[in-house]
Amino acid sequence: MKRIRVSVEGRSDVATDVVKLSLRKPDGNDLPAFTPGSHIDLYLPNGLVRQYSLLGDGRQTSRYEIAVSKAHAGRGGSRCVHADLRCGAMVDIGEPRNNFALRPGQDAFQFVAGGIGITPILSMIRHCASKGWDWRLLYLARTRAHAAFQDELRALGADRVRFHFDDEARALFDFAGPAFVVDAGVPIYCCGPTPVMNAVDKFSKDHPENPAFFEWFSPPAESVANGVTTDFRVRLDRSGRILVVPQGKSILQVLEESGYDVPCSCREGMCRTCETTVIEGVPDHRDYVLSREEREAGRSLMLCVSRAKSDLLVLDL
Repeated sequence: MKRIRVSVEGRSDVATDVVKLSLRKPDGNDLPAFTPGSHIDLYLPNGLVRQYSLLGDGRQTSRYEIAVSKAHAGRGGSRCVHADLRCGAMVDIGEPRNNFALRPGQDAFQFVAGGIGITPILSMIRHCASKGWDWRLLYLARTRAHAAFQDELRALGADRVRFHFDDEARALFDFAGPAFVVDAGVPIYCCGPTPVMNAVDKFSKDHPENPAFFEWFSPPAESVANGVTTDFRVRLDRSGRILVVPQGKSILQVLEESGYDVPCSCREGMCRTCETTVIEGVPDHRDYVLSREEREAGRSLMLCVSRAKSDLLVLDL
């Protein structure tokens, strides 16, 4: 995968434990264009690779902007950003990818953001504003201090942006109550912590006229395997080699143990880096990026998490 060297041109605090970084090529040339909802891989000094959403609407490519919330119980990625990526630091990024794109043919949107989930949503809002499309935002945060980009969002109008702060309301937002109303036919785009995502998903299922689309930053804590996990075989179409994938190991792990160097990043079915074409067989999808239509088609899978419903998978490897 192509890596791009950038420098940290600017850094600012935009909320409690949330830092915004501006990234630019050292030679001043433009970065690749992107679409709203896109993210980049960030190759951190401590060896970790993490994915962060781009804040722009795609028109500004002289620099990228990302915002990173410090996860105190995380695995070290966000802490490294906060501690080490100061102005002038050099770092590698990947080219933009979009697993959370606005669907074509829509010009009205309901956005729901929880905490740092505002980052891909802000990109979408900026794009909608530039197009003159109709949109509404519900922004949830623990406190006002934890809600990033408040000034910009408030300037867009109280008729469009609604805030909910748990500490002031003394309760979580109730998506099942009368406070959350979405016009029929308007899709919902949601990014935030698992409870918010689950509540929006339930609302959408109860209101099928409001399809919901999600950007997951991490697998749901309560997620479980889809179906029974058993051994299965994988045939690599280009060499004809057959590998056995046992219980407790992913296809990706088996490939790596067999000497294959496969592009990967999150290892959790979150980023689409290891997506691979399925030539034959029925995959058991366990990722968080494929759409319902893509799952039903069964033409690709994520090597890091997907398994098989058939005894054999033939992959384009």
